[in-house]
Amino acid sequence: MSASKTRLYHRLQLAAHRVQKSADRAVLRAAKITTAQAAVLSVVVAADQPVTQRVVADQLGLNESAVTAMTNRLLRMNLLERERDDADARAWRLRLSEQGHAALTRIEKPFRRVNQRLESVLEPDEIARLADYLGRIGAAFDEV
Repeated sequence: MSASKTRLYHRLQLAAHRVQKSADRAVLRAAKITTAQAAVLSVVVAADQPVTQRVVADQLGLNESAVTAMTNRLLRMNLLERERDDADARAWRLRLSEQGHAALTRIEKPFRRVNQRLESVLEPDEIARLADYLGRIGAAFDEV
């Protein structure tokens, strides 16, 4: 059976949209941020040192203008702090504020519940296969 006959793209898009909407609602209730904003905070904290917006954009596969807009919102919300980059006076380095750390802590349970919901409809071997399939699909569409 072909991908087009099963409308695979449509099914992927629909499933991703539903999962994201559910996760967004849960994360918004818990910390008043979106899953996209949570991803920015997660990249910054995972770096374990202040990072540039370019690093965040690269990690998330986004363009810098999208990250700039999100970063500005997160700065206004006092979830991020920034400082000038010593090596490049045009660049800023980002780090989490105390409120940013608290927000990440508050969204742990909602994300855990989203993953538990996914686990409730799939067997462990199906989860492993799906993770592999999604990784391969993503890699097939990586822009060079």
